[in-house]
Amino acid sequence: MEFCPTCGTLLQYELPYMCRPSRFFCPTCPYVCYVENKVKIKRKHRLVRKEIEPVISQDDMKGAPTADVPCPKCNHDKAAYTEFQTRSADEPATIFYMCLNEKCRHQWRDG
Repeated sequence: MEFCPTCGTLLQYELPYMCRPSRFFCPTCPYVCYVENKVKIKRKHRLVRKEIEPVISQDDMKGAPTADVPCPKCNHDKAAYTEFQTRSADEPATIFYMCLNEKCRHQWRDG
């Protein structure tokens, strides 16, 4: 919907007639806006991906308790974990794990 910049009335659309292009016109004042048939793209923008920060950093896992949970990536048998309430209070907490293998350091969650 387009409105008249002069009086604020809803503009009406008129189809092209003979050699006149289509246009919007105001029924209460003399305002007219002709519609161009071609759409022009003035410039293109490149999509820049933002770096995703981890939910829990390795500093957060220092001093965290450990559990005998196998890593799904390297099968190492120890992982540090921390627990957060990410949903409502009546839902179970989400447990975030980090593999303790120095070469892996894979992070995953449970629940």
